[in-house]
Amino acid sequence: MLRSAGALRLGAAVLLASVWAPMAARADYTTTVNPATSWGTWRGWGSSLAWWANQFGTRDDMANVLYTTNTVAFTSNQGTQSLPGLGFNVVRYNVGGTGTQPINVGGSVATPNNPSTLPAFKMIPTYWLDWASSSPTSSSWNWTVDSNQRNMMWKARDRGVNVFELFSNSPPWWMCINSSTTGSNSGSGDNLQSWNYQSFAVYMATVAKYSHDNWGVTFTSVEPFNESSSSWWKYPGNQEGCHFDMSTQNAVIGYLRTEMNNRGLNATPISASDENTVDGEISSWNALTTASKSSVGQINTHGYQGGGGNRSGLYSTAKTAGKELWNSEYGEGDATGMSLASNLNLDMRWLHPRVWCYWQPFDSGGWGLIQSNPGDNWVGFANPKYYVLAQYTRHIRPGMTLIDGGEGNTVAAYDAANHRLVLVTTNYGTAQWINYDLSKYSTVNGNAGGGVDRWATQTSGGDMYAYHADTTLSGKKFWSWFPTNTVQTFVVNNIY
Repeated sequence: MLRSAGALRLGAAVLLASVWAPMAARADYTTTVNPATSWGTWRGWGSSLAWWANQFGTRDDMANVLYTTNTVAFTSNQGTQSLPGLGFNVVRYNVGGTGTQPINVGGSVATPNNPSTLPAFKMIPTYWLDWASSSPTSSSWNWTVDSNQRNMMWKARDRGVNVFELFSNSPPWWMCINSSTTGSNSGSGDNLQSWNYQSFAVYMATVAKYSHDNWGVTFTSVEPFNESSSSWWKYPGNQEGCHFDMSTQNAVIGYLRTEMNNRGLNATPISASDENTVDGEISSWNALTTASKSSVGQINTHGYQGGGGNRSGLYSTAKTAGKELWNSEYGEGDATGMSLASNLNLDMRWLHPRVWCYWQPFDSGGWGLIQSNPGDNWVGFANPKYYVLAQYTRHIRPGMTLIDGGEGNTVAAYDAANHRLVLVTTNYGTAQWINYDLSKYSTVNGNAGGGVDRWATQTSGGDMYAYHADTTLSGKKFWSWFPTNTVQTFVVNNIY
């Protein structure tokens, strides 16, 4: 999850912007697609439901723009926009830990410690109310809370979403040392009480099991941590968060594997550790015990290192360990989408995740794909970065094979079943022709007459995911003009 300080967010945006220049394409260059290089099967695109769905969970148009590829009439406070649906198929459901009522169990009293800095829309309620009983059918549990997030999860499921991850930002408040879900008093120390390590595992496993049995949603992975080695989860904070020392992570992972197995969830992988950066994830993975690594089936990282970080190192780590790798959270404040394209291209070329998730699609300023202040129930127009992301998500679809596009500014994916090649290229500060060499394929036909489908987004003004039928193969090559700061997608059909 994002660091809460605005200054840190601004710094991240500046860092991301600084990586454009080294990636600038050579003027009038040719890239040769290499189908022999495979970087795995693409599993999908998605986002977290926190915190926007806590406010907007009943809105069908929001579900449509995220979870379909339809053209959607999207209603905002600024008017109605026609938007191309992004086609996400991955949902990360945030199981909450916050409470608002004191509890009294056998004369032992506890009171939630919610600071005034924690906005209401970020207060995700806990299902487990108190420690009197671990039975999900007892009065210690309330399965009616958090209805908005569940509603949006169901809307996503009904629109075809097929990958669901359950994740926690903080254990339930009454398991925390200071009774606050916003972090420990120091920020750098554990906030989960040592005698509640197993209870926290019971909570996560019980929600996963209850969802399977009662909500019609089977979680495909369970993540108990969120940027857990970070020191900014400090009371009083403005969002749920919890630091976990590595020894605590190891203990919780062991308990969670046991509790999930006890509930028949043996095949559901645990994911860890969702650190803020690629380098931080490598460090945390290396600090897990052999037993913990065996219990973890999926490595999650966040993408807040911008253009830095040892992406290829984490990919090698995951590949050697035989674990699926996700970039489970990415975000920054550049509304143009050029930072997003730059870092997504780096991820695809060096990190090779199977899943890529944006943090909050509805957020303020440049952070949102669509501008929104969830706390005020205000929604605005889409930022250019929405259309930039559409260039990828609408065309690189689950089941495709990620291949080498020939250079760092081009992402390539191949659909073997439909004999379709997708190329997404980002161009930065130099307007130029870019040529595509497909000579490593034996047959390159394209559409009737050799046509190649083209979509373009010019982030500084102009096309916003606009379709053009103006590109034609010349043998096994084609070319296209790129204005500055433009992302284009090309689909070549009937290619073997």
